[in-house]
Amino acid sequence: MEQDATLEHLLGLRHLTPGQIRNILDHAKRFKAINERKIKKVPTLRGTTVVNFFVEPSTRTRTSFEIAAKRLSADTLSFSASSSSFVKGETLLDTARNIEAMQPEILVLRHKASGAPHMLSRAIDAAIVNAGDGYHEHPTQALLDMFTMEEHKGPISNRDVPLKVAIVGDIAHSRVARSNIHGLTKLGADLHLAGPATMLPTAVESLGVTVHYSVEDALKDADVVMMLRIQKERMGTDLFPNDREYARMFGLDKKRLQLAKPDALVMHPGPINRGIEIQPDIADGPQSVILEQVTNGVAVRMAVLYLVSHRGRPAAPVEVQ
Repeated sequence: MEQDATLEHLLGLRHLTPGQIRNILDHAKRFKAINERKIKKVPTLRGTTVVNFFVEPSTRTRTSFEIAAKRLSADTLSFSASSSSFVKGETLLDTARNIEAMQPEILVLRHKASGAPHMLSRAIDAAIVNAGDGYHEHPTQALLDMFTMEEHKGPISNRDVPLKVAIVGDIAHSRVARSNIHGLTKLGADLHLAGPATMLPTAVESLGVTVHYSVEDALKDADVVMMLRIQKERMGTDLFPNDREYARMFGLDKKRLQLAKPDALVMHPGPINRGIEIQPDIADGPQSVILEQVTNGVAVRMAVLYLVSHRGRPAAPVEVQ
């Protein structure tokens, strides 16, 4: 295995090589095959302790990591800020050092502060997996998105015509968008962003994407359409008039979806705001792979936990029997 395909932590996709991303996706294929068996548990991480520490609310990501760790036979512990000494004024670093004193091998962290996983990776010995940090990144979500795209569209890399992916919505506040931008551009996808001008980051074109202020332009001939919710909890002020106006200008409905290719995938990282960024008949329609994304999230997170458990050393492919 090439040295650049190994993984010590997963802090984001920005600094990963295409080889590292490919290695995660290849391992996820094997773990998905295991998940499709009647007996889904393997002894791969027996004797390894995985701690899930979620300072922000989460349903899909937290549950997915818990299931992934249990299917690898790891010993798991999950807790949130409300059930920790955070409520008594303890700092993140002090909490992490107390957890480290119990000698876990892997710490999965979701935190409202951008860069929190990076700080912990320098402060404690456990492998750190970023489950979402502020506005910054959500690497496992982007990895499961890419995994789902490749299941339907084939490899993203080395195509005669690059895979066109349209990401529409609140780009500025979306860590999912940032991780997908980093990951998809590394693999050679043709990435198009659209949303209200108030929700598009300044100079985002420098990351190798095309920006549109009209959702119709972004959707034209797209192979994949990814809709993002409006993250009102991260906004200091209202950045658009109201939900109805947003749905009218940027929501995905049947008419707009017809601008994409006939076999285009419809994706959404969840949670969905039905009737705002996406209409219910599209979210539940035949082109939607939203629930497949959730399924694939378990396999991808199994792959990530397996790889970081080797702490930068080459990991042998998992045997699927």
